[in-house]
Amino acid sequence: MRLQNKVSIITGAGAGIGFSTAVRFAEEGSKLVLVDIDGTHAESAVQAAKKAGAEAVSVAADISKEADARKIAETAELHFGGIDILVNNAANFTTFAVEDATPEHWQTVLGVNVIGTALVAKHAIPSMKKRGRGSIVNLGSMSGIIAQAHMATYNSSKAAIHSMTRCMALDLAPFNIRVNTIAPGCVLTSATEREWIRLGMTREEWITDRAALHMMKRIGDPVEVANAILFLASDEASFITAAHLLVDGGYTGQ
Repeated sequence: MRLQNKVSIITGAGAGIGFSTAVRFAEEGSKLVLVDIDGTHAESAVQAAKKAGAEAVSVAADISKEADARKIAETAELHFGGIDILVNNAANFTTFAVEDATPEHWQTVLGVNVIGTALVAKHAIPSMKKRGRGSIVNLGSMSGIIAQAHMATYNSSKAAIHSMTRCMALDLAPFNIRVNTIAPGCVLTSATEREWIRLGMTREEWITDRAALHMMKRIGDPVEVANAILFLASDEASFITAAHLLVDGGYTGQ
């Protein structure tokens, strides 16, 4: 097992990529602290992880609040004695063009995607330093690399995560803590369901439209991203830090 006895925190674990990552980590032997803003969803992920054979606890938390970010790390310390891996997956999908975005829209998306990511890492890092090792995987996006219509708020936040990852990797390398980014393409999740509803499209129309934009002519499954996260989190990626791994079906390679 690739994560045997490793303690992992996964934010946004209640659905989509986070849920699939929780199950994959459970299958690979990790002990899990599963976080979601919706406590019921977090507990559902815990039950799935336990079914896969893992020890797991849930935390209901809004990562944009420092007290909640601190609570996540404290829960890992209390239940499992430390932290080895952090997957910063939680995200807000507020999408507006610059001319349409209010200060509140910007504060919402940046509060979760950038500040929240930083706060959870801030409180997890001391435990990793004490253990003399660690792996942080931040969820960026192909949207942080390319331009997309009416998505300036979200895309800007993901571009910031890519830059923050490199800075974190440089700061933490002396402590044997690796920091990398996963950048997914279009993946079928509850967030993408909200997108096709917002655009007035059917599920089938959205899938057909988005699939055509990828080299592989399909969209991704959450477990395909979870497998990439697992690789970067594991010791198999022991000489990889400050990297951005695209899991986008070739979207950005065209």
